[in-house]
Amino acid sequence: METRGLKATIENIAYSADIIRGGGLVAFPTETVYGLGANGLNPKAIEKIYQAKGRPADNPMIYHVSSPLQLESLARVITREIEALVVAFWPGPLTLVVKKTSLVPYIATGGLDTVAVRMPNHPLALELIERAQCPIVAPSANLSGRPSPTRYQDVWEDMGGRIDVILEGDDCQVGIESTVVDMTIPGQITVLRPGAISPKDIKSALEAVNIDDVKVLWERENNQQRGYGENPEISGSEKSLDSQETPKSPGMKYRHYAPRGEMIIVEGDRENVRDKIQELKKKGELETNDKGQGKRVAILFLEDMDPQELAHSFFSRLRELDRQGVDLILAGAINQEEDGAGIGGALMNRMLKAAGHQVIKV
Repeated sequence: METRGLKATIENIAYSADIIRGGGLVAFPTETVYGLGANGLNPKAIEKIYQAKGRPADNPMIYHVSSPLQLESLARVITREIEALVVAFWPGPLTLVVKKTSLVPYIATGGLDTVAVRMPNHPLALELIERAQCPIVAPSANLSGRPSPTRYQDVWEDMGGRIDVILEGDDCQVGIESTVVDMTIPGQITVLRPGAISPKDIKSALEAVNIDDVKVLWERENNQQRGYGENPEISGSEKSLDSQETPKSPGMKYRHYAPRGEMIIVEGDRENVRDKIQELKKKGELETNDKGQGKRVAILFLEDMDPQELAHSFFSRLRELDRQGVDLILAGAINQEEDGAGIGGALMNRMLKAAGHQVIKV
């Protein structure tokens, strides 16, 4: 099909909103990554997203709203803690998993009785949702399993010829997807996917409104977030890929963010990490790829940079290495906060998935 790339003018946003309302697909920028949007109340339109992305049918999607009031039509119950987090973090990179109303089609939730909802902090996204006059369901605008798109060009690379419209915006500021929290258990908030908003941030928001009897937990996906296995040389696990359980949040079950080349993470003392990566680089360059050519090896994240800056550029750097035909990516593990669930931990979460959980400890 023909895909139209449009500048983000008021006229083009209005046109794109008409496409959404009519059952078509529109890619648009948010503060986290570019989303691939459809009318969240139209099952046939939602099905088109699965087809365009090659997305597994049991991988739930996130609903995007332009006002907290829209949550009332999607959530069966709105608790005081939900209200507190909406006030503290919306618009922003926080997704709430709540019990869904009958208005939400099961095709968007992976068959679950819950729905994930957020209000993006991006003027173009908010204008599009407002003009579409419906909540927009929008996973990342990439082929399933590929690095998430944080630039307009990334979306064209994956979605050109597959969807109706791509709205052009600036590069996404956060660079990794939203924090996802499960709000379905009374008295408990569970972080299903780490992001820019940490459990510490959530606890602080609750304390600010005198809610101190709600537990905030971080669910480490199959206990693999920081536990990489016992083998000190290389360890990895794809146990989550074999699970028959439908995940409550995107990014919990299937391999995500994968570059075309192999990726290995090296973790440990910084000097040891540098030495090991140089050793692996020399070894890799002596090998040949499946084309019979010498392997191209690239190095990520050995420099001392702010984790927020690294998160902002992570996916775009993976995509650039793909364009360069890199066969092996060697990445230094990111320094994380003590609880591992701040922006550094969120970035390591994405890195581990991109590497298929291949980690060398030194």
